[in-house]
Amino acid sequence: MPPSPPPSLLGVFAHPDDESLSAGGVLAQHAAAGARTAVVTTTWAPDSPRAIELTHALRILGAGAPRMLGYADARNPESAPGRPRFCDAPLDDVIAELVGPLREFRPDIVVTHDALGQLTGHPDHRHTHRVAVLAVEAAGLAHLYPETGAPWQTSALYAATHPRSGVGALAPLLTGVGKTLLSVPDEYVTAIVDVTPWLERKWRAILAHEGEVARERSLPGLLSRLPEDIRHQIISTEYFTRLTPGPAPGDPRQLTP
Repeated sequence: MPPSPPPSLLGVFAHPDDESLSAGGVLAQHAAAGARTAVVTTTWAPDSPRAIELTHALRILGAGAPRMLGYADARNPESAPGRPRFCDAPLDDVIAELVGPLREFRPDIVVTHDALGQLTGHPDHRHTHRVAVLAVEAAGLAHLYPETGAPWQTSALYAATHPRSGVGALAPLLTGVGKTLLSVPDEYVTAIVDVTPWLERKWRAILAHEGEVARERSLPGLLSRLPEDIRHQIISTEYFTRLTPGPAPGDPRQLTP
């Protein structure tokens, strides 16, 4: 029998650069194995400079062209002039907009932010988590949003996260610039993925977000000013919590559908 194809993977993240920071290694890993991979970004306009940077980052990761919902960042109305903030848009409308690419791409696995909004608790991260959870369920139900295509049931939904024991050098890095530091209990983590083989590609994808690298308080900027060995320590492991239908048994070193 021929080997089974690797599971397809769709990332759903709030801002351009979140995909590279939170799951860049896993995206590169799946793409290198021949899997279909893609990313939906909920904020920033498709004609913004950050969209151009996102295009470059996704090309490096092998994740295709950007899929952008085009809402405004909660903290930057100029990110999408004339569009509402993602957090303010009608929930039903936003869910429908995400169900569309879910049914079009038909991923085996979806990865998004955790309920905390990951380490910094950004409101767009938290809301993207909520919308992704609802949209993954809705995409499998034919009676919901039938105008967006045929139903598709994703096999597994994972939240990118940080356990308390895995924060490490990120703690002084973020608190040193006045950012919050939110983590989950270690037992919440169901997959710990060593992405060292794809580290060079992940770092190049992070660097593709040049505007964020240039900012003093952004995580890409903070990482870019670290010694290489400390930076590698921080970004070489990615942590995930399986949300649906699990937790389920499987190899904790990788995401399984």
